[in-house]
Amino acid sequence: MEQAKTKLLELRSELQALEHSAKTNLQAIELDQSRVGRLSRMDAMQRHEMALETSRRRQQQLQKLESALRRIESDDYGYCFVCDETISLDRLMIDPSNTRCIRCASA
Repeated sequence: MEQAKTKLLELRSELQALEHSAKTNLQAIELDQSRVGRLSRMDAMQRHEMALETSRRRQQQLQKLESALRRIESDDYGYCFVCDETISLDRLMIDPSNTRCIRCASA
């Protein structure tokens, strides 16, 4: 459990750092057509949307990590949400936020 907790805390720290740097780099899109060409503006809008989606996914992953940390604290960590069987240690080491055993995940 300590190994999983350490890995979860490291992942959370990395994601929070990435999210912080992404927020500072996210700029408003310049819509003044006289200053920026139409294709450049479209490209900037696409990059902006992609950055927003990446941030949304990062937030989801952070929520999963927080949930896994709460499960560790309540001694519910490592058990499948569906069948309540133990999730293999190998599976948890690959992704410590897993909530389903391999059998339930593939069903």
